[in-house]
Amino acid sequence: MNPKQVAKQMIAFNKTAFDNNFNAMKALHEQTERIVNRFWEKSPMFPEEGKKAIAEWMKSYKKGCDDFKNMVDDNFKKVDDFFKEP
Repeated sequence: MNPKQVAKQMIAFNKTAFDNNFNAMKALHEQTERIVNRFWEKSPMFPEEGKKAIAEWMKSYKKGCDDFKNMVDDNFKKVDDFFKEP
């Protein structure tokens, strides 16, 4: 088997594994966020400024995750382009 073909298959496998794991972690985070938001809505003891701070933190976390995913996708594309047939 052609070494380039083996490398491309390994890259495709790793990209699929990364995408599946990333999507599972994202789904877990979204579910946890929904549960925590329901708790906050019903908790009269949690101050409004605390809710705002945590909402801002979650927004930053989501942006960081999206940036990380885009960076990894770009790097997988670069590696895939490197092993493309001429």
